[in-house]
Amino acid sequence: MATAGIQFKIMPEGIDTNLETLKSEIKTAVETFESGVFNEAKEEPIAFGLKALIVTIALSEDEESDAVEKALSEIEGVSSVELIDYRRVVG
Repeated sequence: MATAGIQFKIMPEGIDTNLETLKSEIKTAVETFESGVFNEAKEEPIAFGLKALIVTIALSEDEESDAVEKALSEIEGVSSVELIDYRRVVG
């Protein structure tokens, strides 16, 4: 089984969304998957005070990244989720 390093760009519903709470909920959602490992979540300025979260996770290639994307999109406060990078982790 190989492991994939995956990055998602997560847009909050608005500038008043608490990003620290959102990060915590994202971590919990990722870790519900058998091989899901939350690595980090960085804030990326978009415009007018709005910030996206760039979330990096590790996941077995046997599990579907679409299922993770769906789980993340169902979190309260998330407007959209976009897979921006998917690559096999070596080592």
